[in-house]
This record gives sequence, structure tokens and C-alpha cells, in this order.
Amino acid sequence: MSSPPDEPEEEPIFVPFEELQADTLRNLAEEFVTREGTDYGHTEKSLDQKVEGLMRQLRSGEARICFEAKTGSIHILAPRSLRSRSDFDPGST
Repeated sequence: MSSPPDEPEEEPIFVPFEELQADTLRNLAEEFVTREGTDYGHTEKSLDQKVEGLMRQLRSGEARICFEAKTGSIHILAPRSLRSRSDFDPGST
């Protein structure tokens, strides 16, 4: 749902993954990689392999953690969703 015309669109806050506690980051990564509809190709991977793959993407800047203050939600934007966001700049934090 979009904001009413008189409300400006909220800018997401990108959160450096290094600023999260290790257990919080792991829980967020596990939630992301176990979402229904997540496709890992023809070869099934273990949870640890999926999380490590996501961590590689976070370290390289291919994936970003995004906080939306209006909804209080936090998301991981991975390569497909990042390409569709005009406000994503891999060099900024």
C-alpha cells in the first residue's frame, strides 16, 4: 500500500550487518533463507550453506539489510530485489 498523496514516501534505512549482534544477524539470515518460495537451484543446500551464502552477499554488498521505521520491519534485500530499487547504492551505508 502506498502513502497518501500528502505524505512523503519514507526512505529506508540501510543497516550495516556488522552493527548487528551475531545471534540477531543469524536469526535474521535464517528467517530470510527459509522463506517459502526461496529458490536455490537444482541442488538442495543445508541451512548453514544458505546462511553462509547470504553472509557472503552481505559482506560483498550484493545484499543489504533495510529497516523501515514506519512499519518497524527489517528486511534483507538480495540481488533480485536490489536491482529493482532505485535508491540502492552498494557503496553507501
